[in-house]
Amino acid sequence: MLTTICFDADDTLWHNERFFRLTEARFVELLQGYADADHLAERLLDAERRNIERYGYGIKGFTLSMIETALQVTENRVPGAVISELIAAGQEMLAHPIELLPGVGETISTLAQEFQLLLITKGDLIDQERKLAQSGLGELFDGVEIVSEKTTQVYGDIFRGRGIEPDAAMMVGNSLKSDVNPVIEAGGWGVYVPFGEVWALEAAPAPETHPRFREVGGVSDVPGLVRDICRNM
Repeated sequence: MLTTICFDADDTLWHNERFFRLTEARFVELLQGYADADHLAERLLDAERRNIERYGYGIKGFTLSMIETALQVTENRVPGAVISELIAAGQEMLAHPIELLPGVGETISTLAQEFQLLLITKGDLIDQERKLAQSGLGELFDGVEIVSEKTTQVYGDIFRGRGIEPDAAMMVGNSLKSDVNPVIEAGGWGVYVPFGEVWALEAAPAPETHPRFREVGGVSDVPGLVRDICRNM
């Protein structure tokens, strides 16, 4: 039987990616005199890809990548005022209030009555802790894991460390690459909740034929899915 339901945080429980895209649009606007929009977006993505190992995921790494790209495309001639605006944009993202997605509060409250709940998220430790505290959901989770990357080994280590049998665990999230595929490879259930625009570095194919893969329309559908799975196990 399922005993543990794990949730991703960003764009599964609350809004996140749209703030990155809005800030990216501002970045392009500030630098449009040096390169076209598509080229700027491509150079920024390249910087983000390179910098993940240095800075990890999150707003701080994104801000540093914007500054690095601005310096590169302008051959170090970018005005100080532009750098200042990019830093301010990153700070604004870090201060943005949390907005829960529809049905999240009710779903987490319902599942917490019957299952062990874990939050497994990647990104900046301080920012993720801030988001969880502001969300009002913290007390409903039995554990929180903030990791630098979500891989099969990381999920396996979490399950072993908490004495959880992999096939008794389910991970719910909006990223096939981070929340679904590696959990299934670790022996658990992966539930895909599509939401909004997917960051290019999180794109991955869906394991559509795998017996432990499910896709739902929203987080509100998860309690019903869990009941169906438990009934048929």
